[in-house]
Amino acid sequence: MREYLLTLCITAAVTYLLTGPVRKFAIVAGAMPEIRARDVHREPTPRLGGIAMFFGLCAGLLVADHLTNLNEVFEKSNEPRALLSGAALIWLIGVLDDKFEIDALIKLGGQMIAAGVMVMQGLTILWLPIPGVGNVALTPWQGTLLTVALVVITINAVNFVDGLDGLASGMVCIAATAFFLYAYRIWYSYGIEAAAPATLFAAILMGMCLGFLPHNMHPARIFMGDSGSMLIGLVLAAGAISITGQVDPDALNLYAGSEKAAVHQTVPVYIPLLLPLTIIAVPAADLVLAIVRRTWRGQSPFAADRGHLHHRLLEIGHSHSRAVLIMYFWSALIAFGALAYSVNSASMWIVLGVVFLSAIGLVLLLLPRFTPRTPRWAEAFVPPRYRRRRAARAAEAPGAATPQTPAAGEEPECEEEPVGHRSPVTAGAPPVNGATAIGPRSRFLDRRTSGSSR
Repeated sequence: MREYLLTLCITAAVTYLLTGPVRKFAIVAGAMPEIRARDVHREPTPRLGGIAMFFGLCAGLLVADHLTNLNEVFEKSNEPRALLSGAALIWLIGVLDDKFEIDALIKLGGQMIAAGVMVMQGLTILWLPIPGVGNVALTPWQGTLLTVALVVITINAVNFVDGLDGLASGMVCIAATAFFLYAYRIWYSYGIEAAAPATLFAAILMGMCLGFLPHNMHPARIFMGDSGSMLIGLVLAAGAISITGQVDPDALNLYAGSEKAAVHQTVPVYIPLLLPLTIIAVPAADLVLAIVRRTWRGQSPFAADRGHLHHRLLEIGHSHSRAVLIMYFWSALIAFGALAYSVNSASMWIVLGVVFLSAIGLVLLLLPRFTPRTPRWAEAFVPPRYRRRRAARAAEAPGAATPQTPAAGEEPECEEEPVGHRSPVTAGAPPVNGATAIGPRSRFLDRRTSGSSR
């Protein structure tokens, strides 16, 4: 465990330290696109954060190769080299897209080629444990097609959810944490060495996300771009492929006792089929809904819009930070709920706990629909926006000023900005986050009249 934690810390440190210089490089290179109608940020922000994340990945693999216990992963398996090859290719495609906005079909082809490169080097699904059937061996073509499909789906699911500051990196970090705990349990508790590569991939992925997250929290100073979102999606898929299609379920030696007891004991065998899906359940649901929504409107499935789940959270009244935390909550609930069920599938407390937390999550989703009524004695302890009665009394007072509609060409006056709101930066004004260091930007379009996530 100590060597995995050391690898995680080194990866996080390298990613964190390189993100600042990468941000300056992105500004100089002009990787700061104009504000689009579908964007939620208010000023041009540099991309290319995936450069720092890729070098963090390389640093993590390099450190692990020189550690005593983790060195065996590189000697007995070619999976780390396969991961690095596929990651380098998908990262290069992402960098080009962040700078030049390449076509979506070209990116899809690059994702398939990167998955094929990993398959050629041995990172593929060899068999599937199917409940009620047993261990089913796959032909090379079946394994290749299934591997490529899982990689492409995971990459695009993560890319689709990258629409708010800190959302993709935080959700993938939560998923990687749950996956690390599961893979480490298979490797350490059952002594299965084939689970070691997946455990290493999860630890490195956690480090990449944790190192980048401080720079990407709202308000973000840099975006990971496609170079980062596609990279962490590929690493997440590689870990799922490694432990699902490489670990032999028969090696767990769980088939003992009565038939009913055997069903409960073999749950860890089937969890690898479910865990890769549960950890990206929210991004995958967003991906499916986006494809259905766009095809229903007669648009291309790759045409971006403002109908993603995080956009809807903002539309119903959640703040930027609260929307991100709600997405974190649901991702953690699904991933760690599946993890807890794999440890003890017979416990009713786990099911009750998931149901209770789901109810809390639904209340949080509907929170903006409720009007808070703060007692008069508690108004001094809450933010000003919750002091409804005092504002109402001031409006009803004799001689109170009434708001007037501004004339054409005039800007409306506002005494106090809502919390979390940032006005657009105009030419000549000092930049809020230093993101407009290379010059002024043009006015962005009205988001309601144009549809095209970051």
